[in-house]
Amino acid sequence: MLMKDLIANFMTQMKEAISIGENAKLTPAAQPIRNILITGLGGSGIGGSIMAQVTDKELKVPVTVNKDYFIPEFVDAHTLVMICSYSGNTEETVQAMQAALKKGAKICCITSGGKIAAMAKENNCDTITIPGGMPPRSCFGYSFTQLFYAFEGYGLLGNAFRADLQKTIALLESEQEAIRKEAYSIAERLVGKMPIIYCEARYEGVAVRLRQQINENSKMLCWHHVLPEMNHNELVGWTESHPDAVVLMLRSEDDYARTQKRMDICSEVFKKYAPGYIEIHSKGTSQLQRSIYLLHLGDWVSWYIAEIKNIDATEVNVIDYLKNELSKI
Repeated sequence: MLMKDLIANFMTQMKEAISIGENAKLTPAAQPIRNILITGLGGSGIGGSIMAQVTDKELKVPVTVNKDYFIPEFVDAHTLVMICSYSGNTEETVQAMQAALKKGAKICCITSGGKIAAMAKENNCDTITIPGGMPPRSCFGYSFTQLFYAFEGYGLLGNAFRADLQKTIALLESEQEAIRKEAYSIAERLVGKMPIIYCEARYEGVAVRLRQQINENSKMLCWHHVLPEMNHNELVGWTESHPDAVVLMLRSEDDYARTQKRMDICSEVFKKYAPGYIEIHSKGTSQLQRSIYLLHLGDWVSWYIAEIKNIDATEVNVIDYLKNELSKI
Protein backbone atom coordinates (compact mmCIF):
# COMPACT_ATOMS: atom_id res chain seq x y z
CA MET A 1 0.00 0.00 0.00
CA LEU A 2 1.35 3.45 -0.93
CA MET A 3 2.04 6.01 1.81
CA LYS A 4 -0.75 8.19 0.40
CA ASP A 5 -3.21 5.34 0.89
CA LEU A 6 -1.94 4.60 4.37
CA ILE A 7 -2.46 8.21 5.42
CA ALA A 8 -5.91 8.30 3.81
CA ASN A 9 -6.74 5.08 5.69
CA PHE A 10 -5.94 6.61 9.09
CA MET A 11 -9.54 6.86 10.29
CA THR A 12 -10.25 3.23 9.32
CA GLN A 13 -7.05 2.25 11.09
CA MET A 14 -8.22 3.94 14.28
CA LYS A 15 -11.56 2.14 14.09
CA GLU A 16 -9.76 -1.19 13.74
CA ALA A 17 -7.43 -0.21 16.58
CA ILE A 18 -10.39 0.44 18.87
CA SER A 19 -11.70 -3.06 18.16
CA ILE A 20 -8.27 -4.53 18.93
CA GLY A 21 -8.07 -2.57 22.18
CA GLU A 22 -11.54 -3.56 23.29
CA ASN A 23 -10.64 -7.22 22.85
CA ALA A 24 -7.20 -7.07 24.45
CA LYS A 25 -6.55 -9.65 27.17
CA LEU A 26 -4.59 -8.14 30.04
CA THR A 27 -3.63 -9.68 33.36
CA PRO A 28 -3.62 -7.73 36.65
CA ALA A 29 -0.30 -6.39 37.92
CA ALA A 30 1.07 -8.37 40.87
CA GLN A 31 2.07 -5.14 42.65
CA PRO A 32 0.44 -1.69 42.76
CA ILE A 33 1.62 0.40 39.80
CA ARG A 34 3.44 3.50 41.03
CA ASN A 35 5.00 4.69 37.77
CA ILE A 36 4.90 4.04 34.03
CA LEU A 37 7.69 3.71 31.48
CA ILE A 38 6.80 3.81 27.78
CA THR A 39 9.77 2.64 25.72
CA GLY A 40 10.00 2.73 21.94
CA LEU A 41 11.63 4.60 19.08
CA GLY A 42 10.65 6.32 15.86
CA GLY A 43 7.17 5.67 14.54
CA SER A 44 6.63 3.12 17.30
CA GLY A 45 7.71 5.43 20.10
CA ILE A 46 6.10 8.76 19.21
CA GLY A 47 2.73 7.55 20.47
CA GLY A 48 4.20 7.37 23.96
CA SER A 49 5.26 11.00 23.82
CA ILE A 50 1.79 12.17 22.80
CA MET A 51 0.07 9.77 25.20
CA ALA A 52 2.01 11.17 28.17
CA GLN A 53 0.86 14.68 27.27
CA VAL A 54 -2.83 14.02 26.58
CA THR A 55 -3.30 12.00 29.80
CA ASP A 56 -1.25 14.04 32.27
CA LYS A 57 -4.32 15.67 33.79
CA GLU A 58 -5.92 12.30 34.61
CA LEU A 59 -3.10 9.90 35.41
CA LYS A 60 -2.16 9.80 39.10
CA VAL A 61 1.23 8.17 38.51
CA PRO A 62 4.20 9.66 36.63
CA VAL A 63 4.97 8.65 33.05
CA THR A 64 8.47 8.53 31.61
CA VAL A 65 9.00 8.17 27.87
CA ASN A 66 12.16 6.28 26.96
CA LYS A 67 13.88 6.17 23.58
CA ASP A 68 17.09 4.30 24.26
CA TYR A 69 18.75 0.92 24.85
CA PHE A 70 18.71 1.56 28.58
CA ILE A 71 15.92 2.04 31.12
CA PRO A 72 15.90 4.24 34.26
CA GLU A 73 17.08 2.83 37.57
CA PHE A 74 13.68 3.47 39.21
CA VAL A 75 12.04 0.65 37.22
CA ASP A 76 10.96 -2.16 39.53
CA ALA A 77 8.02 -4.44 40.32
CA HIS A 78 5.80 -1.37 40.79
CA THR A 79 6.50 -0.10 37.26
CA LEU A 80 4.29 -0.67 34.24
CA VAL A 81 6.61 -0.89 31.24
CA MET A 82 4.93 -0.45 27.88
CA ILE A 83 7.10 -2.01 25.18
CA CYS A 84 6.31 -0.37 21.84
CA SER A 85 7.92 -1.85 18.74
CA TYR A 86 5.87 -2.21 15.58
CA SER A 87 8.15 -4.78 13.97
CA GLY A 88 9.06 -6.38 17.26
CA ASN A 89 12.72 -6.29 16.26
CA THR A 90 13.85 -2.77 17.20
CA GLU A 91 17.19 -3.56 18.81
CA GLU A 92 17.08 -0.71 21.34
CA THR A 93 13.61 -1.77 22.50
CA VAL A 94 14.53 -5.45 22.65
CA GLN A 95 17.42 -4.57 24.98
CA ALA A 96 15.19 -2.30 27.07
CA MET A 97 12.67 -5.14 27.45
CA GLN A 98 15.40 -7.51 28.58
CA ALA A 99 16.38 -5.00 31.27
CA ALA A 100 12.75 -4.54 32.37
CA LEU A 101 12.34 -8.31 32.70
CA LYS A 102 15.40 -8.50 34.96
CA LYS A 103 13.89 -5.79 37.18
CA GLY A 104 10.62 -7.66 37.56
CA ALA A 105 8.46 -4.92 36.05
CA LYS A 106 4.90 -5.44 34.85
CA ILE A 107 5.31 -5.57 31.06
CA CYS A 108 2.81 -5.02 28.28
CA CYS A 109 3.94 -5.21 24.65
CA ILE A 110 2.36 -3.48 21.65
CA THR A 111 3.78 -5.13 18.55
CA SER A 112 3.02 -7.02 15.36
CA GLY A 113 5.42 -9.85 16.18
CA GLY A 114 9.18 -10.39 15.99
CA LYS A 115 11.55 -10.85 18.92
CA ILE A 116 9.36 -8.77 21.24
CA ALA A 117 6.37 -11.08 20.73
CA ALA A 118 8.57 -14.13 21.24
CA MET A 119 10.06 -12.72 24.46
CA ALA A 120 6.60 -11.79 25.70
CA LYS A 121 5.32 -15.32 25.12
CA GLU A 122 8.35 -16.88 26.78
CA ASN A 123 8.00 -14.66 29.87
CA ASN A 124 4.17 -14.59 30.06
CA CYS A 125 3.98 -10.87 29.39
CA ASP A 126 0.79 -9.20 28.23
CA THR A 127 0.77 -8.51 24.49
CA ILE A 128 -1.55 -6.47 22.28
CA THR A 129 -0.95 -7.62 18.72
CA ILE A 130 -1.49 -5.16 15.88
CA PRO A 131 -1.42 -5.78 12.09
CA GLY A 132 2.08 -5.94 10.57
CA GLY A 133 3.72 -5.46 7.21
CA MET A 134 3.56 -1.66 6.95
CA PRO A 135 6.01 1.18 7.70
CA PRO A 136 5.89 1.76 11.48
CA ARG A 137 5.25 5.50 11.09
CA SER A 138 2.12 4.75 9.05
CA CYS A 139 0.63 2.67 11.88
CA PHE A 140 0.44 5.35 14.56
CA GLY A 141 -3.31 4.81 14.88
CA TYR A 142 -2.87 1.14 15.73
CA SER A 143 -0.12 1.55 18.33
CA PHE A 144 -1.17 4.84 19.96
CA THR A 145 -4.75 3.70 20.55
CA GLN A 146 -3.60 0.59 22.43
CA LEU A 147 -1.92 2.69 25.09
CA PHE A 148 -5.33 3.99 26.18
CA TYR A 149 -6.77 0.50 26.49
CA ALA A 150 -3.70 -0.73 28.36
CA PHE A 151 -3.85 2.13 30.86
CA GLU A 152 -7.57 1.53 31.33
CA GLY A 153 -7.06 -2.22 31.68
CA TYR A 154 -4.56 -1.74 34.49
CA GLY A 155 -6.88 0.64 36.32
CA LEU A 156 -4.84 3.77 35.64
CA LEU A 157 -7.28 5.57 33.34
CA GLY A 158 -11.05 5.96 33.18
CA ASN A 159 -13.11 5.18 30.08
CA ALA A 160 -13.81 8.76 28.93
CA PHE A 161 -11.17 8.32 26.22
CA ARG A 162 -13.48 5.92 24.38
CA ALA A 163 -15.95 8.64 23.44
CA ASP A 164 -13.06 11.02 22.77
CA LEU A 165 -11.53 8.61 20.26
CA GLN A 166 -14.85 8.31 18.44
CA LYS A 167 -15.18 12.10 18.32
CA THR A 168 -11.63 12.32 16.98
CA ILE A 169 -12.45 9.95 14.13
CA ALA A 170 -15.64 11.86 13.32
CA LEU A 171 -13.72 15.16 13.32
CA LEU A 172 -11.12 13.87 10.86
CA GLU A 173 -13.78 12.40 8.59
CA SER A 174 -15.78 15.63 8.50
CA GLU A 175 -12.70 17.81 7.96
CA GLN A 176 -10.82 15.55 5.54
CA GLU A 177 -11.26 17.71 2.44
CA ALA A 178 -10.25 20.88 4.29
CA ILE A 179 -7.29 19.13 5.92
CA ARG A 180 -5.90 17.94 2.61
CA LYS A 181 -6.41 21.34 0.97
CA GLU A 182 -4.58 23.13 3.78
CA ALA A 183 -1.84 20.50 3.84
CA TYR A 184 -1.12 20.94 0.13
CA SER A 185 -0.98 24.70 0.49
CA ILE A 186 1.53 24.36 3.32
CA ALA A 187 3.59 21.77 1.44
CA GLU A 188 4.00 24.09 -1.55
CA ARG A 189 5.64 26.67 0.71
CA LEU A 190 8.00 24.17 2.34
CA VAL A 191 9.63 22.62 -0.71
CA GLY A 192 13.28 23.66 -0.84
CA LYS A 193 13.06 25.34 2.57
CA MET A 194 14.04 24.52 6.14
CA PRO A 195 10.88 23.96 8.23
CA ILE A 196 11.09 25.14 11.83
CA ILE A 197 8.21 23.96 14.00
CA TYR A 198 7.12 25.75 17.17
CA CYS A 199 4.26 24.96 19.54
CA GLU A 200 3.24 25.12 23.17
CA ALA A 201 5.10 22.64 25.37
CA ARG A 202 2.00 20.47 25.90
CA TYR A 203 1.89 19.74 22.16
CA GLU A 204 5.57 18.91 21.74
CA GLY A 205 4.80 15.29 20.87
CA VAL A 206 2.78 16.50 17.88
CA ALA A 207 5.64 18.76 16.76
CA VAL A 208 8.09 15.87 17.01
CA ARG A 209 5.77 13.72 14.92
CA LEU A 210 5.57 16.39 12.22
CA ARG A 211 9.35 16.75 12.24
CA GLN A 212 9.79 12.99 11.91
CA GLN A 213 7.30 12.78 9.05
CA ILE A 214 9.04 15.57 7.16
CA ASN A 215 12.34 13.76 7.77
CA GLU A 216 11.11 10.36 6.56
CA ASN A 217 8.38 11.06 4.02
CA SER A 218 9.70 14.35 2.59
CA LYS A 219 13.42 13.47 2.93
CA MET A 220 14.19 16.88 4.48
CA LEU A 221 15.96 18.18 7.54
CA CYS A 222 13.71 19.97 10.00
CA TRP A 223 13.75 21.01 13.62
CA HIS A 224 11.36 21.97 16.38
CA HIS A 225 11.24 23.77 19.72
CA VAL A 226 8.56 24.67 22.23
CA LEU A 227 7.29 27.76 23.99
CA PRO A 228 7.98 29.09 26.52
CA GLU A 229 11.37 27.28 26.66
CA MET A 230 12.62 28.61 23.30
CA ASN A 231 12.06 32.15 24.59
CA HIS A 232 14.99 31.57 26.93
CA ASN A 233 17.55 30.50 24.32
CA GLU A 234 16.65 29.83 20.68
CA LEU A 235 14.85 33.14 20.26
CA VAL A 236 18.24 34.88 20.33
CA GLY A 237 19.07 33.04 17.10
CA TRP A 238 16.40 35.18 15.44
CA THR A 239 18.54 38.27 15.23
CA GLU A 240 19.63 37.83 11.61
CA SER A 241 18.08 36.78 8.32
CA HIS A 242 17.37 33.09 7.66
CA PRO A 243 16.44 33.04 3.96
CA ASP A 244 15.74 29.30 3.80
CA ALA A 245 13.56 29.12 6.90
CA VAL A 246 9.81 28.70 7.06
CA VAL A 247 8.27 28.76 10.53
CA LEU A 248 5.31 26.50 11.28
CA MET A 249 3.52 27.65 14.43
CA LEU A 250 1.12 25.02 15.77
CA ARG A 251 -1.65 26.73 17.73
CA SER A 252 -4.61 25.49 19.75
CA GLU A 253 -7.47 27.13 21.63
CA ASP A 254 -6.26 25.57 24.88
CA ASP A 255 -2.74 26.97 24.64
CA TYR A 256 -2.01 28.74 27.92
CA ALA A 257 -3.06 32.41 27.64
CA ARG A 258 0.35 33.75 28.60
CA THR A 259 2.02 31.45 26.07
CA GLN A 260 -0.37 32.66 23.37
CA LYS A 261 0.86 36.19 24.02
CA ARG A 262 4.43 34.94 23.66
CA MET A 263 3.49 33.34 20.32
CA ASP A 264 1.99 36.60 19.09
CA ILE A 265 5.08 38.59 19.99
CA CYS A 266 7.51 36.00 18.63
CA SER A 267 5.62 35.77 15.35
CA GLU A 268 6.61 39.37 14.59
CA VAL A 269 10.26 38.45 15.16
CA PHE A 270 10.02 35.37 12.92
CA LYS A 271 8.33 37.33 10.13
CA LYS A 272 11.14 39.88 10.22
CA TYR A 273 13.91 37.36 9.65
CA ALA A 274 12.31 34.47 7.74
CA PRO A 275 10.59 34.56 4.31
CA GLY A 276 7.83 32.25 5.47
CA TYR A 277 5.61 32.12 8.54
CA ILE A 278 2.60 29.78 8.71
CA GLU A 279 0.16 29.29 11.57
CA ILE A 280 -1.58 25.94 11.73
CA HIS A 281 -4.63 25.96 13.98
CA SER A 282 -5.98 22.76 15.47
CA LYS A 283 -9.64 21.80 15.62
CA GLY A 284 -11.50 19.78 18.23
CA THR A 285 -12.81 20.12 21.76
CA SER A 286 -10.14 18.17 23.68
CA GLN A 287 -6.38 17.95 23.72
CA LEU A 288 -6.62 14.47 22.20
CA GLN A 289 -8.78 15.67 19.32
CA ARG A 290 -6.60 18.70 18.68
CA SER A 291 -3.42 16.64 18.82
CA ILE A 292 -4.63 14.03 16.33
CA TYR A 293 -6.07 16.70 14.04
CA LEU A 294 -2.66 18.42 13.85
CA LEU A 295 -0.89 15.08 13.51
CA HIS A 296 -3.06 13.94 10.60
CA LEU A 297 -2.74 17.28 8.84
CA GLY A 298 1.02 17.07 9.28
CA ASP A 299 1.12 13.58 7.80
CA TRP A 300 -0.55 14.95 4.67
CA VAL A 301 1.88 17.88 4.55
CA SER A 302 4.82 15.46 4.54
CA TRP A 303 3.30 13.36 1.77
CA TYR A 304 2.41 16.33 -0.42
CA ILE A 305 5.99 17.60 -0.16
CA ALA A 306 7.18 14.22 -1.43
CA GLU A 307 4.65 14.35 -4.26
CA ILE A 308 5.73 17.86 -5.30
CA LYS A 309 9.39 16.75 -5.19
CA ASN A 310 8.46 13.60 -7.16
CA ILE A 311 10.15 11.28 -4.66
CA ASP A 312 9.13 8.04 -2.94
CA ALA A 313 7.67 8.92 0.45
CA THR A 314 7.88 5.33 1.68
CA GLU A 315 11.56 4.42 1.20
CA VAL A 316 14.02 4.93 4.05
CA ASN A 317 17.13 3.61 2.34
CA VAL A 318 19.59 5.41 4.59
CA ILE A 319 17.99 3.85 7.69
CA ASP A 320 18.14 0.44 6.00
CA TYR A 321 21.83 1.08 5.27
CA LEU A 322 22.47 1.92 8.93
CA LYS A 323 20.72 -1.23 10.15
CA ASN A 324 22.63 -3.37 7.65
CA GLU A 325 25.96 -1.94 8.77
CA LEU A 326 25.07 -2.46 12.43
CA SER A 327 24.16 -6.08 11.71
CA LYS A 328 27.76 -6.70 10.65
CA ILE A 329 29.12 -5.71 14.05
